[in-house]
Amino acid sequence: MRVWPGRSHPLGATWDGEGVNFAIFSEHATAVELCLFEHPDDEKPSAEIQMPVATDRVWHAYLPDVRPGALYGYRVSGPYEPEQGHRFNPSKLLIDPYAKAVSGGIRWSDELFGYTIGDPAEDLSYDNRDSASGMPKCLVVDSAFTWGDDRRPLTPLNRSVIYECHVRGMTMLHPGVPEHLRGTYLGLASDAIIDHLLGLGVTAVELMPVHQFVADRYLVERGLTNYWGYNSIAFLSPHVGYATGGLGQQVSEFKSMVRTLHRAGLEVILDVVYNHTGEGNQMGPTLSLRGIDNAVYYRLMPDDPRYHLDFTGTGNSLNILHPRAMALIMDSLRYWVTDMHVDGFRFDLAPVLVRGYEAGQPSAFFEIIQQDPVLSEVKLIAEPWDIGPDGYQLGRFPPGWSEWNGAFRDSVRRFWRGDPGQVPELASRLTGSSDIYAPSGRRTYASVNFVTCHDGFTLTDLVSYEQRHNEANGGDSNDGAQENNSRNWGVEGPSESVTVARMRDRMKRNFLTTLMFSQGVRMLLGGDENGRTQLGNNNAYCQDNEIGWVNWDIDEGGEALCDFTAELISIVGSNPILRRRDFFSGKPESGNEKDVTWIRSDGHEMTEEDWSDPENRTIGMLLDGQAADEIDFRGRRSPRADTILLLLNASTRSRSNTLPHLDRPGRWEELLNTARPGAGRRLVRSTAVNLVAHSSLLLRHDERLGG
Repeated sequence: MRVWPGRSHPLGATWDGEGVNFAIFSEHATAVELCLFEHPDDEKPSAEIQMPVATDRVWHAYLPDVRPGALYGYRVSGPYEPEQGHRFNPSKLLIDPYAKAVSGGIRWSDELFGYTIGDPAEDLSYDNRDSASGMPKCLVVDSAFTWGDDRRPLTPLNRSVIYECHVRGMTMLHPGVPEHLRGTYLGLASDAIIDHLLGLGVTAVELMPVHQFVADRYLVERGLTNYWGYNSIAFLSPHVGYATGGLGQQVSEFKSMVRTLHRAGLEVILDVVYNHTGEGNQMGPTLSLRGIDNAVYYRLMPDDPRYHLDFTGTGNSLNILHPRAMALIMDSLRYWVTDMHVDGFRFDLAPVLVRGYEAGQPSAFFEIIQQDPVLSEVKLIAEPWDIGPDGYQLGRFPPGWSEWNGAFRDSVRRFWRGDPGQVPELASRLTGSSDIYAPSGRRTYASVNFVTCHDGFTLTDLVSYEQRHNEANGGDSNDGAQENNSRNWGVEGPSESVTVARMRDRMKRNFLTTLMFSQGVRMLLGGDENGRTQLGNNNAYCQDNEIGWVNWDIDEGGEALCDFTAELISIVGSNPILRRRDFFSGKPESGNEKDVTWIRSDGHEMTEEDWSDPENRTIGMLLDGQAADEIDFRGRRSPRADTILLLLNASTRSRSNTLPHLDRPGRWEELLNTARPGAGRRLVRSTAVNLVAHSSLLLRHDERLGG
């Protein structure tokens, strides 16, 4: 086989139409061997090539006789000095961190570890057994794809309704998805799924991790798996488990999925995990970065680099302070935008990516993205917390970023649970959380509002369980969040009581109503609209089964809830005042009406006494339609919006609510009532409405109706 020097850029395996250039960075390596294989299960390579050249610590070679579909991996030599942070072991086959595709999953054995398991010296020992038979192989990929007229929908954030879902879980049980496509990228792009998403009115899917990830050994040995996928091992490779089959098919099938979703007007946002990898702590396996250059790619303890700094709870944290680790993240992000055409990212445990800059230095991570002509133009969403010191960073991300708003989730849950003193904070959450985001110069769409997400109870379980029930995960249900701000409404778990069932259904409608009619970006957990349950499991990370999958065998209650959800989203889409970009000021926009007024049950504005009353569990939010601030590309304002009144009653008794007097003609119309689902719209012919206990009511003031 001919071996030429090749180029040091780009990193990875790059097919140029004539041959393949291989390039890999290692700062401390003494030699790098490229191994080519005939079959993914092979232990012995068909060719072993010493990388002939290192340019600026990038080892590279060009092989003119290699073609797309070739299987490869690396062996990297260097010091094995764990006390100094170096864990090179050329007996271990390594995944290229820039691999565009991987042949399969890990087959666990002791040979995958750089040290000898069971040796009293633990990770200071050295294991020289070959790991190739248990390791997936990287694939050389031809990046050519017919995108045709693919265009990103470019939905403004203030108009976005995000649907968080799992590629496999969304499709495994859907009867309308062809059986051979269930659990795959193509299944997610099937007509049945797209019709459902369009029927709901959502604008984007946020996919749980699709980077190639590792199923932890301890889970596999217990008959479980890492279902959620927050355990990445190859940041540029789509997870092979979501392909229909065939080596390298995951790349073209992922692209086909994106193109199909785009054609339907749906954006694709990826949940990405750059804070750690699947190699764990010093006792973990040697699969990729650990064997390529452990001291470069991982944060190590300054006083004892044998051990990892862990801000993630997974054993390691990526070393964002090293320029090559930073480059790996940025190159991955650009690849998913430019080559795979995704529309944005949600960053798991995002504070890990800026740790190390606490001493008043600006974060290079933010600065690089802000000036990048590709990444600065896509949607950027942070999960603004990790488990490190001062790990709750809600509101601290810069302009251009949105954040999962955990304060919104907690406030809404506590209000509807009936906790005292929740009204003041709820008012801030309903109007976009200006107390959190305005100080950084951001707007309402910095807040990604959600009541439920993959991590925690589903909506049905939120109103059915007060304790976590995670026995299926193993152990004594000690995993998952202990406090869920949930309420079971009389019975823990399933109930035959009609009264309990009706209350739970109403509470689900209350949560969805509050979510959809709050300013900010709305995010819905996939399956909540159908009444999906995880049987009280609030940490289904390892449940690749009917606990973790969406059940599409929907009863009448599920169909009604789905219709109700679609109605809520439709109302948001037709009322610009519900999609404000700027925060409300509490001052008149025009005329005498304030842009937002807080109304009490007698129709008058709330007073300081009302705000400070801990037993007050009712709030009315009046939004002046003239305060709508949406503009199009040419600067034209949206057509005049209707004035909206949202009434929320979390108390145990019904109330007669006097409707506020407006200095303009018109009549009030009831758009929806969570105590009377499906009743349709009705004209209000009196000066007051009845607000049932534990219910929500939305009205609009229509000047065209006279009065």
